[in-house]
Amino acid sequence: MFNRQVTLCDILGFKVRLHVSWIFLAVLATWSLVRGYFPEYYLGLSDSTYWWMGIVAMTGVFGSLVVHEFAHAWVARRYDMPISNITLFIFGGVEQMDKEPPSPKAEALMAIAGPLSSFALSGSLYLAFEVGYQAHLPLPALGVLGCLAAANSLLGGFNLIPAFPLDGGRALRAGLWHWRKDFRRATQWASRAGSIFGLLLILSGLAYVITGNFIAGMWWFIVGLYLRGAAATSYYQVVARTMLGGEPIQRFMTPNPVTVSSDLSVEKLVEDHFYRSLHTMYPVVDETRLVGCINSKQISGIPRDRWSQLLVRDIALPCTKDNTVDMETGVLAALALMNRTGNSQLLVVDGDRLAGIVTLKDLLKLLALKLDLEGVS
Repeated sequence: MFNRQVTLCDILGFKVRLHVSWIFLAVLATWSLVRGYFPEYYLGLSDSTYWWMGIVAMTGVFGSLVVHEFAHAWVARRYDMPISNITLFIFGGVEQMDKEPPSPKAEALMAIAGPLSSFALSGSLYLAFEVGYQAHLPLPALGVLGCLAAANSLLGGFNLIPAFPLDGGRALRAGLWHWRKDFRRATQWASRAGSIFGLLLILSGLAYVITGNFIAGMWWFIVGLYLRGAAATSYYQVVARTMLGGEPIQRFMTPNPVTVSSDLSVEKLVEDHFYRSLHTMYPVVDETRLVGCINSKQISGIPRDRWSQLLVRDIALPCTKDNTVDMETGVLAALALMNRTGNSQLLVVDGDRLAGIVTLKDLLKLLALKLDLEGVS
């Protein structure tokens, strides 16, 4: 569940996605605003007003995160770093890049673009607050403006902390990369800084809880857990790119997989293939031409009494760029496609012929084996 992402929209060629954890943390943040921040700084308002202020402010925080991440994406595009989607978390986002930054300069500029945009947005909101105060805007409107100004200052300042994968950590990696001329080593050191900082946040959160400040403690604890996990994941993504980069997918595919014909009944497919081999997907081949694929999820939604009435061709998925790759496609490009589409199995094609199948599980096993044999320095 916690790896799920929801695609919200497509803006300027970037898919904006929302991680499911954002929903839980957004509810928690709204509750913190309604029960803590707004009643403390804006006295005498009704509970319903505080709730509306919290909801509007949280919507504004979401928009602020989008602005922050689009600033990163704009610089990335300027330096020919294609970004296919942006996934938002409660205190930042992750851009899905198909390749690493081309230079320390590009990395540094991309890193600081987000915080600079947050500070600019914060300054604009503070100005709007002052103008609104002079114009005697209603207190709830002033409260939301002040909250969003402070939130953007916090977002920009927090992300400048030199702890990878925060923006400050990326700037640190750029500096280390420029100094040592070793991208992998720079990522390792920056990730260690992120892991240590995450641990400090976790310990601080526990200390807050012990001393009775449960809300602040919970926030520090959650953010610390995220940073430690993200730091480790980011480093091993770089390791994967280093170890698997440039390798064609045909080296790691399973050649000559079992196929099924499009005129096979669904009932025979289930009895003779799914229940016997325990595979979850089969390529559909007519004579020698690949025409599509069929998986167990497609069949699970069909009533049992209709299996004998339907043929494979009636429900098979056609071959598209989302489920097929060419033999010469690089491993990293295949992994990026799997991540982007959610497909854990891809058909490897040679023209209109099936050459093999590659699965995410096999690629992860390969990476684990290479890490075991070659080690990670």
